[in-house]
Amino acid sequence: MQLLTYVQGHAGNLTFLTYQHASLAFQTVLVGTVVAVIIAVAVYRLPLFSALTLTTSRVALTIPSLALLALLIVPFGLGVVPSFLMLAFFAAMPVIGNAIVGLRSVPASTIEAAQGIGLPRWRILLSVELPIAWPVILTGIRVSTQMIVGVAAIVAYVLGPGLGSLIFNGLSRLGGANALEMALTGTILIVIIALVFDGLLVLLGRFTISKGLS
Repeated sequence: MQLLTYVQGHAGNLTFLTYQHASLAFQTVLVGTVVAVIIAVAVYRLPLFSALTLTTSRVALTIPSLALLALLIVPFGLGVVPSFLMLAFFAAMPVIGNAIVGLRSVPASTIEAAQGIGLPRWRILLSVELPIAWPVILTGIRVSTQMIVGVAAIVAYVLGPGLGSLIFNGLSRLGGANALEMALTGTILIVIIALVFDGLLVLLGRFTISKGLS
């Protein structure tokens, strides 16, 4: 089979590109998640600002990723920086919405009980509200991860790292030697990365979500 022969003959390069792709997706989702949770914590108790933030995060997902990449090329040039910023931006959007919804859904009676035993505001946030909101936040992270693993392929247009270069090089050479195998291999590896990440996030949920919330 030609596909298997191609994979065996280019195992080293495929391993490197897969690592690049997975690393880029992991880092951008991590940064996007941290930023998203910080924003959610800042606005979730303010009805007007939380509503505006929710709407903005949903509208932002309609921005064409290639258009945002093109805008980022102007100040940052080609390569990793515009790729990272674009992916981190899109990674944050689903998490912001879920984090706000999760934090706002914490029962008022639970917060009052925590206040009643003398917990300060920051302790209530860290030990009560965020743990209760965590299942909803994690769902947003899973959605974000699946999206980013796929979108990360397009950073090849700005010489970004990952499997996108393999796919687009193959598509640009269709009809040539190994062109179809290149595109198929890149696509299959991206799907595998997405499945592995989702499985790891499911395991994370099992270890971090309280039994009373699952």
